[in-house]
Amino acid sequence: MGNYLIGSYTARFDKSGRIKIPAKFQEAIIEKYGNEVFITSLTDQSVQIYPLSRWEKLTGLADKGLLQLKPQVRSFMLRVNVKGSYYEIDSKGRVLISQALREKADLGTEVEVVGMNDYLEIWNKDILEGVIEQNPLTDEDFNQISELKSKEDQE
Repeated sequence: MGNYLIGSYTARFDKSGRIKIPAKFQEAIIEKYGNEVFITSLTDQSVQIYPLSRWEKLTGLADKGLLQLKPQVRSFMLRVNVKGSYYEIDSKGRVLISQALREKADLGTEVEVVGMNDYLEIWNKDILEGVIEQNPLTDEDFNQISELKSKEDQE
């Protein structure tokens, strides 16, 4: 599979609130990033599992001097850190998702784990289907995505 977190798999929470990361995702995370992760929710619709090095890169803006005093940066850091926690993937490939995060995202026993290239999202299947149905991709969306990719390639 390589080092990418792509595709989706159904998974189940155990009685303790732990979820076993699907084997292909687990292999990719550990191979490329190690077993340290940061688990949070950015929108309350789903829970994100970031390999710790990816999370540090994403949030590194708060390390750059006074940026952490900007209201938006501070609000973001408060939100994700109040809800988020550092974990290590255990020897059985599991991580604990706090009850507060599970409740906010309305996660039942069975969930969908979706690969987002370099992190994972855990969704209630019904909510995920609703989000996809309510936000269909248009030709304009594809054009904008193409333009973003072109700009990234130029950098």
